[in-house]
Amino acid sequence: MDEVALRELDKDVKRLKRIASEWAGQLHDLVEDRLPAAFEEIPGISKSTYEACKAWADANARLLHAQRDATPTETP
Repeated sequence: MDEVALRELDKDVKRLKRIASEWAGQLHDLVEDRLPAAFEEIPGISKSTYEACKAWADANARLLHAQRDATPTETP
């Protein structure tokens, strides 16, 4: 993977982390401010939070793999 593609992947990982954090914040607000009255919101917000975190984790794994592959290895 070339340097430009690595930068784009890194940018995507950061964007996905921000989105996951925003969903986590919504989940936190639900727990802290609106439960137990808003209990019916739990499944939807939880699912969206999980999916956002999974998308970040998958992209981060791809980035780490690409960075590892892009690092030159020393030959003895």
